[in-house]
Amino acid sequence: MRRLGETLESLEGVVAARKNEPSERSYTSRLFAGGVTKVGGKVIEEAGELVAAAAAESDERVISEAADLLYHTIVLLACRGLSLAGVEDELARRFGISGLDEKASRGGQSKGESP
Repeated sequence: MRRLGETLESLEGVVAARKNEPSERSYTSRLFAGGVTKVGGKVIEEAGELVAAAAAESDERVISEAADLLYHTIVLLACRGLSLAGVEDELARRFGISGLDEKASRGGQSKGESP
């Protein structure tokens, strides 16, 4: 049985490899070539597809769209030289803090809400 996050860590390693050693036959390498703008557009697209699937499609489609969003998010983080470990650290920092309190501590700078 895989531990939670094992697949994401492996995927992050593959994404990093594609960034450091681009391949003409790699979708990930093509995303990196487009930079934050291209990858960011894909993140927005996939987020919309996830929400649409959650509203009206099968559980399998929701899971598939969530996987697409996570993949593109990992690529976007890598574009900036960031990692899932940084995201995990931030989530851990927020753990046990009211989402409303945490959002207020940011001075309303973010449109998103914490859990």
